[in-house]
Amino acid sequence: MRVAMIGTGYVGLVSGTCFSDFGHEVTCIDKDAAKIERLKAGEMPIFEPGLDDLVRRNAAAGRLQFDTDLTHAVREAEVVFIAVGTPSRRGDGHADLSYVHAAAREIARAADGFTVVVTKSTVPVGTGTDLEHIIREEAPNADIAVVSNPEFLREGAAIEDFKRPDRIVIGTGDERAQHVMAALYRPLSLNAAPLMFTERNTAELIKYASNAFLAMKITFINEIADLCEKVGGDVQEVARGIGLDRRIGPKFLHAGPGYGGSCFPKDTLALMRTAQEAGTPLRLIETVTTVNDSRKAAMGRRVLDALEVPARGATVGVLGLTFKPNTDDMRDSPAIHIVQSLLDRGVRVRAYDPAGMEEAKKVLPDGIDYASSPYDCADAADCLVIVTEWDAFRALDLDRLKTLLKSPIVVDLRNIYPPEDLIERGFKYVGVGRGNGD
Repeated sequence: MRVAMIGTGYVGLVSGTCFSDFGHEVTCIDKDAAKIERLKAGEMPIFEPGLDDLVRRNAAAGRLQFDTDLTHAVREAEVVFIAVGTPSRRGDGHADLSYVHAAAREIARAADGFTVVVTKSTVPVGTGTDLEHIIREEAPNADIAVVSNPEFLREGAAIEDFKRPDRIVIGTGDERAQHVMAALYRPLSLNAAPLMFTERNTAELIKYASNAFLAMKITFINEIADLCEKVGGDVQEVARGIGLDRRIGPKFLHAGPGYGGSCFPKDTLALMRTAQEAGTPLRLIETVTTVNDSRKAAMGRRVLDALEVPARGATVGVLGLTFKPNTDDMRDSPAIHIVQSLLDRGVRVRAYDPAGMEEAKKVLPDGIDYASSPYDCADAADCLVIVTEWDAFRALDLDRLKTLLKSPIVVDLRNIYPPEDLIERGFKYVGVGRGNGD
């Protein structure tokens, strides 16, 4: 099939590339000419394991192309995806749909014959209906079906998630569109991926509800971690004990510094705003967002309290800056809040991240010393804090770390080390929810 993918951000680039790997002919379109030229040269604008090889291989086979002009690609396409950004508008939590609406207008003018227009961007409930109105105003005679097909990709594992999904949600009441979408995803039938057809508003809501529920699980286990520290429990064992219940499951029950990233913060806010406007406020999700914001601030204080020297003039090594491993994404990363709280108290910050330092430099304040390795980060530091659980940090030479650190203090905000491994070597160890906090 011929597919046009509008937007070459995280979702658009991964989705378009994977569709081309199935054998479909895909053109990825973006108004950023420099980005398109980089993609044509095989340079990735994002860090995602395995994506560079997949892009080069399918581009070389002629199944994947990149362009700045959507007219020809849309005219030839049977399916056109809208995968542009929907950032939160500052201050009110609403999703900014200006890019989605602009794409719909351009698609309406370029489409020729029956075309399925699919919203892959995360959009509030009712956006599909709005797009139908926009397309009808722009091109009254266009034969277009608007479909919702939300994405459920985890950064760092997006290719695996796309090719072996838990479910594929398709929101449409148009039988022709159902047949087209079923044919598009047919290659995944070998993996027995559930193809779930539903009403369009329901599909749009499934995406937001999924992310809000996962954010709630993270926030729940973080509050249980606080309780563990007061009563002497171990949140790792609590999480394992409740996660073995198949009704609950073990995923997203890892205590830490709070959630961040491109999805959970903005999607919870957008869902809250939708619910408030519908007159059915989601009190539970409102609390989740408040608790998560407080969590990030509390982690900065935890690092400061672990210091055995005055904060002003002390040096803290920060391992991990991205909001999760295997990505360079810094959006709403807990590291931003932690670093800022340290700087506000006069701490000198030295930081290292395997993939995110260039992105970090765009969002973190000036004056941070960026290290070349975990050991360089620890050198002469008064404390070392683990913020992101990169694999590269899981088996560090602890004896070497102890000789490098000015004070043998490790604040492990991801609980990647057994406390006894450090304590028996003479470290002061501060974890999360292990009864060994302050």
